[in-house]
Amino acid sequence: MAKYTPPNQSQIIDVIVLLVLTVGALYIPLWLGMAGGAKTPAVVENPTWESLGQNPVMVEKWNALGYTDPAAVSDMITARYDYWSFSTIELLIMIVVVIGYFVIVVRLSTKEYRDVIDEKFGSKR
Repeated sequence: MAKYTPPNQSQIIDVIVLLVLTVGALYIPLWLGMAGGAKTPAVVENPTWESLGQNPVMVEKWNALGYTDPAAVSDMITARYDYWSFSTIELLIMIVVVIGYFVIVVRLSTKEYRDVIDEKFGSKR
């Protein structure tokens, strides 16, 4: 029985592929406009620091950032993520991608798994 030898592959290829996949996973949702779209600010009439829930330390930090008018930062402070709004199409796309990834990983690694099992436990063929 032949001893299993893994295919030769440079680690630089692995690093480049992982880097491209990581950057793609982070950038593509931004590029498609799918990230951060559900943040909706609450409308506050005549906002003050107190009505926005800011304590003196927070007001001092806003002032250090150059924001002295509470109306200028009202949208940033009151923006909340809407957890219940989602796109059905995007959800279905994500399900297909996750299941597709799983299928590809299993299909591509089946031969290697079988070779290793045959080496360790013998072939049943």
